Amino acid sequence: MIKILKYLRQSAGWALLILALLGLQAYCDLSLPQYTSDIVDVGIQQGGIGHAAPKAIRQAEMENLFLFLADGERQTVEGSYLLLSEENFSGDEIARYEKQYPAAGDTPLLIRKDLSDDALEELDRILGPAEAGAVMAARMDSDLSDFSPEEAAGIMAELSEEAEALSDSMLSQLGTAYVRAEYGAIGVNLDKLQTDYLFLSGLKMLGIALLAMAASVLVCLIASRVAASVGMRLRGRVFRKVISFSGGEMDRFSTSSLITRSTNDIQQVQLVTVLLLRMVLYAPIIGIGGLVKVVRSGASMAWIIGVAVLAVSLLVVLLMVVAMPRFKLMQRLVDRVNLVAREILTGLPVIRAFSRERHEEKRFDAANRDLTKTMLFTNRCMSFMMPAMMFIMNGITVLIIWTGAHGIEAGNLQVGDMMAFITYTMQIVMAFLMITMVSIMLPRAAVAANRIDEVLTTELSIEEKTVPAELPGDAKGVVEFNHVSFRYPGAGNDVLHDITFTARPGETTAFIGSTGSGKSTLVNLLPRLYDVTEGSVTVDGVDVRELSLKELREQIGFVPQKGVLFSGTIASNLRFGRRDADEDEIRAAAAVAQAADFVEEKPEQYESHIAQGGANVSGGQKQRLSIARAVAKKPRIYVFDDSFSALDFKTDAALRRALNEYAAGSTKLVVAQRVSTILHAEQIVVLDEGRIAGKGTHEELLESCEVYRQIAGSQLSEEELAGNGGEKRSAGRTEPAGNAEEKGPAGHTEKEAFGHA
Repeated sequence: MIKILKYLRQSAGWALLILALLGLQAYCDLSLPQYTSDIVDVGIQQGGIGHAAPKAIRQAEMENLFLFLADGERQTVEGSYLLLSEENFSGDEIARYEKQYPAAGDTPLLIRKDLSDDALEELDRILGPAEAGAVMAARMDSDLSDFSPEEAAGIMAELSEEAEALSDSMLSQLGTAYVRAEYGAIGVNLDKLQTDYLFLSGLKMLGIALLAMAASVLVCLIASRVAASVGMRLRGRVFRKVISFSGGEMDRFSTSSLITRSTNDIQQVQLVTVLLLRMVLYAPIIGIGGLVKVVRSGASMAWIIGVAVLAVSLLVVLLMVVAMPRFKLMQRLVDRVNLVAREILTGLPVIRAFSRERHEEKRFDAANRDLTKTMLFTNRCMSFMMPAMMFIMNGITVLIIWTGAHGIEAGNLQVGDMMAFITYTMQIVMAFLMITMVSIMLPRAAVAANRIDEVLTTELSIEEKTVPAELPGDAKGVVEFNHVSFRYPGAGNDVLHDITFTARPGETTAFIGSTGSGKSTLVNLLPRLYDVTEGSVTVDGVDVRELSLKELREQIGFVPQKGVLFSGTIASNLRFGRRDADEDEIRAAAAVAQAADFVEEKPEQYESHIAQGGANVSGGQKQRLSIARAVAKKPRIYVFDDSFSALDFKTDAALRRALNEYAAGSTKLVVAQRVSTILHAEQIVVLDEGRIAGKGTHEELLESCEVYRQIAGSQLSEEELAGNGGEKRSAGRTEPAGNAEEKGPAGHTEKEAFGHA
């Protein structure tokens, strides 16, 4: 929960606006039940008369009411009314009141002043019992004026005691009956009075409902916008973090898990963010407001709310105990489905080649079924929750009506008050339900938030200096490995041990060795895909750890072991390393990589479409385009990580010859499996179990390195070994020794190999 709220920090202003709108909506929602109660009690039962203090009353009737009042109360009433006379009112006002109360005639009238709500409420409290006493006296056919003062005082005391024994509801009804009779006596149109009250109350309710709807719509729109912006920011942060991961961090998280965290997990957080802003903030406001309204109403049924909350709590606790573990399991099962699906889709050619379709279908079906069963279980729990909640709410409604009916019969409650109490109770229960529903969904979102936070808080093993060093202005691209050792994060042993060599501009430094000897690991240390454990890697004398990653990697044209292309066009892929490369430069790069022929055969040539991952080109074409991408960058340092494996010998030789001519002044580091690829490199580093077994030229290594002799012997014929590969070196140039061309191990022709241009 705290992590999710942390994501809302940047949207605090919008959250405050939502809170204000929710307060407005709650005020409107809490006002509507009271209007409903007033329409029933006042508009229908009381004929539209809402106050015990009449707007106008005959002076003689007020004198009768004074008999039921104490001296202090009498003074309050007298101060609230004015005699309709020229001393107190203008001629127009008198004419208006005479027209409004035509039956009064010459009878002196008292007109109620414009009072505040509190003053009017106090006046109602005073006059209500007095009016009830007057009605009871009229029912007893008692005329107080016929009795002596002592007898009148006794009758008043008796009537006051009877009035005090009545409920507030009954007193209100008796007071309204008195005001209604008085209005009839002075000529008020009672039917119009009732119609006007109902019409005005209906208009107010309609306005409040429209205002509540507008607030609700605005809250939904803003909450959705805020949640979408939270999702957008999280996706951006996760993506930027993953982009900065080194190989060590990528080994920690699987690709399928990172995809799930960037999509499904963020979607869960986004959904719960909407619920937090829309429901969790609103529920306490409406719940507390409903409780306040119930307490102020004075109804004696507050215990029913406790029963309702207890019933809902028991239901929610039961569902949480049953469903909560499944919600936590669901995200791991989504990861599993993504992992299996990705493995099957990426390995589809192998699956078909080994006829394992049925096995993989069963594997995916098992993962899919586990997820489906878990989702069905949780969905069934949630679908059971709503009918159970409706049962509880309907049961509570029946209980309120049953209890309220007895109160109405006893005169302690009015029908409208009971209706309002039902509405307030439902609002309180629904507020509690909203919170509990979010609390059920929150664990899954909490798991998702933790998984996202795990990515965002991952400490990077490769970090840049706050103030990075800079390469010298006359940088050439000299690469030095000084006593380098390396082990993978979490591994117990070093993969590379005490590696030392220097790669110079204009030369080719090649690496060869058995599978797993550390060749690819070694060249990955140069662009800082991993950092060395011991020793240092320098470029032009500057430790690569001191350089900014951007400046370091701008010096390097890296061709990975597996050719990777991006969706787009051939031209966009070749410009991937240098966006400002012009048409001639990318054509030249394609020509060097021996890709121009097949590219220019296509109808759209360099604007031809490349599918995701280069799925619509062959392995050899993908590799050549990857090489062309590095060539188009024009770097000082080239790194080829076994990048010629998919090329035939003829294309391999032609590509290397063209590259030597095009990049004569660049430093070239080549990882190779074939001896023929690196036959004429200026420096060959032989690796064996992570250590340098030999270092030198092909001829030197044949004489001094047993590991190299074994590798060469497994690939070259006796004649080639005896003739040092059938070629000789002279004056910085590679030429065939005797024959115009030589045969590779598979009978392919090689004109030239890596050497001097």
